[in-house]
Amino acid sequence: MADRQTSGERKNGCEVYTANDSSEEEPEDQNLWPRHLARKWILILFMGTCLLYCARMAMPICAVSMAASFKWSKIDSGLVLGGFFWGYCFTQILGGHASDKVGGERVLFISAASWSLITAATPLLAKLGSHTLALMTMARFLMGLLQGVFYPSLASLCSQRVVEGERGFLMSTMNSGSFLGTLLAGGMGSLMLDWYGWESLFYLIGFLSGLWALIVWQFFLKGEIPLKKIESSSDSEWSLSRTRWLSLLKEPPVWAMVFTHMCVCSSSFTLVSWLPTYFKESFPHAKGWVYNVVPWLVAIPSALCGGYVSDFLINEGCGVVAVRKIMQFIAMGGSCVFIMPLTGGVTFPSAVIFVSAALGLSTFTSGGVGVNVQDLTPSCAGALYGFMNMLGAFMGLLMVSMSGYLIEVTLSWAWVFSLITLVNATGLGIFLVFGDARRVDLEVYSQVTVA
Repeated sequence: MADRQTSGERKNGCEVYTANDSSEEEPEDQNLWPRHLARKWILILFMGTCLLYCARMAMPICAVSMAASFKWSKIDSGLVLGGFFWGYCFTQILGGHASDKVGGERVLFISAASWSLITAATPLLAKLGSHTLALMTMARFLMGLLQGVFYPSLASLCSQRVVEGERGFLMSTMNSGSFLGTLLAGGMGSLMLDWYGWESLFYLIGFLSGLWALIVWQFFLKGEIPLKKIESSSDSEWSLSRTRWLSLLKEPPVWAMVFTHMCVCSSSFTLVSWLPTYFKESFPHAKGWVYNVVPWLVAIPSALCGGYVSDFLINEGCGVVAVRKIMQFIAMGGSCVFIMPLTGGVTFPSAVIFVSAALGLSTFTSGGVGVNVQDLTPSCAGALYGFMNMLGAFMGLLMVSMSGYLIEVTLSWAWVFSLITLVNATGLGIFLVFGDARRVDLEVYSQVTVA
């Protein structure tokens, strides 16, 4: 991703990188991954994201069997499952800040090594004593804490190691890994539950996650001198005042990005949480594997396609801000087009098609808001991404709960899909009006020092 040198041009008010065959370029390019190393990292990060979601989904998949074994009520099961999201919110900013400081590669390694141990130890903790419910809730809380640093670390890596015209594909590839992990956990989990019991799924995923961490250490980090971020004098000045990065939220492009990301997360959380219930209640005789598998199979190539399209447009000279808004319009506006018909009466095949299209188009956000933080604030991309991901997780929890309340009170799914559409439309409108791709972190620093 970086053996071609890059230079900045101004097009449509935004910085666009172009190829340059000269080997003597600005020192800033020295912190980018060489192309051969970048390809290896993309593959290993894709596998890591896949295992991240396998580990995350292990408890939801085994919850029914565990509830039967340990005599849990629905409230008890909800307490255990909800523990993950509370832990997930707390380490977002910390993970991003640490990655900005010491490099996301090492933060990812420590995170994966830790969550692999927690996953593999879950069956042992469950049988440790009589306080199974408390131990499982604590295990899920720790899992959330350890996995909360993952995506902010990816954002930091994307900002520091990847050229602007290739960031969309990297983040889209990581998102497709999450969809694959969800599919593998569901398919593999169903078989292992029937054949070997719920404990086997935790052991297997814990082993594979630990193996991934070992590979990262042995072949990527051990004995290697970590790449350092090469900073200009302005970047150095900004790093000295990084404790003031929250002042960035006063900038319209930044708060617009944060708000839109919150809308994206809340809509995604709601769909993932309630779609299986929607299909089961609306189409009780439908085959579960169809609606649990087909939408995610569509989402994987769609995510890769969205990342490729965004990077292609930027490399062809399109303004970065225009590309970000186009991708976000497809992600949120396009998905709304297919979610709205679900508010009325539809057949099962139509519902599967509409849901698959909505989820597939929503992945285009990886080329929009998903990488906008690297455009606006590369000096603190990890920390800021962690902040907005934390808000997105909280917003998602609230919207999932609100959706459950609407279903309980109205006995209709139309209100839920209407709410998702409203949230998407609001977030899209804010981003189209106030979104930008110019760098603002140094401008904020200049304003603070002058004041």
